[in-house]
Parts: sequence; C-alpha cells; structure tokens
Amino acid sequence: MNSMKLSNLIAQRPDLLRQVRLSNLAYAYQTLLDFASRITRARLQGGVLLRPVNPEEERFCATLTALEGNQSVIEEHFSDEDLIVLADVLGYATGHPSHELNFEINQLDEFLVPLRTDLERAGIQVDAPSSPVEQPRESS
Repeated sequence: MNSMKLSNLIAQRPDLLRQVRLSNLAYAYQTLLDFASRITRARLQGGVLLRPVNPEEERFCATLTALEGNQSVIEEHFSDEDLIVLADVLGYATGHPSHELNFEINQLDEFLVPLRTDLERAGIQVDAPSSPVEQPRESS
C-alpha cells in the first residue's frame, strides 16, 4: 500500500480541488450534451418547468412539467432518475441547485455555453462537436 504524508496531501489540495471542479464541469457539460441530443432526436419542444428535489417542500423526486404540449410526451422520454440527474446538472450549471427552472426544452443546449467557456478557459479541449446538437435527418 502506498503511503503519503499528511503535509504532502495538504500541499496538493489546491490542485486536487481544481481537478474536482474541472471534472464536475466536464460531467455537467457531457450530461447536458447527451440530454440535448435526446431532446433533439425526440423533437421535443415547448416550455417546461423543472423542479429539483426539495425535502423541505416534501418533494422527493424532481419533476419536469410541460407548460405547453402534452405531459405524457415528457413522461415517455424521461425517467425519474433522468429528471434527478437533469435537475442536479442544471443546478450545478446555473449555480442554483435548489431553484426551479423555466426553459424551452428544445433550447437546453443554451446551458452548455457557459460550461464550455469555463472548460476552454481552463485549457480543456472539448472533444464534442462545436454545434452541440445534431439535427435529426429528415425521412425520405
């Protein structure tokens, strides 16, 4: 087993914290990119309200409510686990983990811009396409 001196670990703390922050940024970016791609493929549109888990309000599951269109379409494409992940990642991306969010579901990729900017400023090469969401192919 490798041993490490406490003083060495403490000296590495700033670098480790930076790595954790960058790792969280990368995870949030990739997760939102994946959700945005799913939304585009499913051709989901319209306003939604995302409410994160909030035990103080006795809300133990995240909810995504269609403000336009059919709620059943949202429920068809997102599991309870998906909604928890989406709420957590958007909370991290916005810096407001407990706030409700109103947004156009087909514009979820707009939340990617600040994450990508932060990653690039830190010298991270984002290996995703510059246009985060591929447009679905039209059927012939």
